[in-house]
This record gives sequence, C-alpha cells and structure tokens, in this order.
Amino acid sequence: MVNYYSIQDPIIHEIDIKKSRFITYLFPIRSEEEFQEHLAAIRKEHYKATHHCQAFILGEDSMTQRMSDDGEPAGTAGVPMLEVLKQENLTFMMAIVVRYFGGIKLGSGGLIRAYSNAVSEALKEAQIIKNIDQMMVALELRYDQMDSFTYFLSQTKHPVTLHDTQYTDSVTFTLAINLEATEEVHKEVTNRFSGQIEWIELGQETVDIPV
Repeated sequence: MVNYYSIQDPIIHEIDIKKSRFITYLFPIRSEEEFQEHLAAIRKEHYKATHHCQAFILGEDSMTQRMSDDGEPAGTAGVPMLEVLKQENLTFMMAIVVRYFGGIKLGSGGLIRAYSNAVSEALKEAQIIKNIDQMMVALELRYDQMDSFTYFLSQTKHPVTLHDTQYTDSVTFTLAINLEATEEVHKEVTNRFSGQIEWIELGQETVDIPV
C-alpha cells in the first residue's frame, strides 16, 4: 500500500513568457520550518525579483496546504501552483516560482497559465517517489549464485528493490520487499537455491521507491 507520493530531489527549472522570467524551485520537505528556510534563502538570492509565489503540501493525508500569490492578483499564482501539486497527488513538497517582470502584462488568465505551466514543466524533470511500508531482508549468497539471483530479480512478479550489496567471503544483498509479498518471495528464493541461502528479516521500514 502506498503511503504517499512526493519528489526525490530538489529541482530548478526556468521558462520565459512574454519577456518575464519564471524560475521554479521544487523541494521535498517535512515541515513548515523547512519551507520557511527555503523561502528565505530564495528571497535572499532573488532579492530583485518582482514576486516569490509559493505553495506547499504536508502530511500523508495532504491536509496541510498553504499558498501565496505574493503580490500577484488574488488567485492567479499560489492557487494554480497548489492545484498542480494536488492534481499530481503529491505531498511533503513545496514549490516557489520566482518572477522577474519583463514589462508585458499577462492578465489574470495568462498569469494562471504561466504559474501552472511553470510548476508542471518543473515536475517533468523531477523523480517522483512513492513511500511504502516494506520488509527489509538481508540475503546471503555464494558468489556463484549471484547471476542466478540477478536473473531472479529481473523475472519475479513481486516488487523487490535492491538497496545495498556487501562483498566479503560471501555476497549479502539488502532487499526491500512489499509486506504482503515477503513470504512468497522467501519461498521462491528458497526453492530456487534449494535452501542454500541465509535469509534474515531485518524488520519493517518505510521506504521511498522511484516511480
């Protein structure tokens, strides 16, 4: 079960519309304090900009939502920015669009499209992640079993994510497996290697998986 969707890393993206520059910043965040820190840094960097419009969503239930037009006509910047995040079902993230006015007025409709497009275009460059509860497993194999296990990972119908590999006298793979599939994956691996493996369940963790 997916807890929520968000973005993996910060993104900066710029578009020009009728001589105005729209610079979009996307950040994954965990709190309003983080949002304020990023906003303050961007305001300082772009102190000559005309506007610093904002939107953010927090909580697995996406219930904490804020936005600001920062001097643009009411409803023409923060609202469309927030709507893009909501339409993409994203949370624990923020968007700031810095505008340098180019001298040509866009009108209300033009501003709504501009701020919406600025965030939409930036999101196209972002790596979306899904946050899910998974069982972490340490699987120890011999070196001559590696190719067979790699093939198993490519063929299994169950979502298994390889998080780490350690090489000593043997090879230890750290795997993240959907909770409901853990028992079945254990059976498949045990059967594949005739029980000649060491399978240690490390416990349940909340994991971010690229979509």
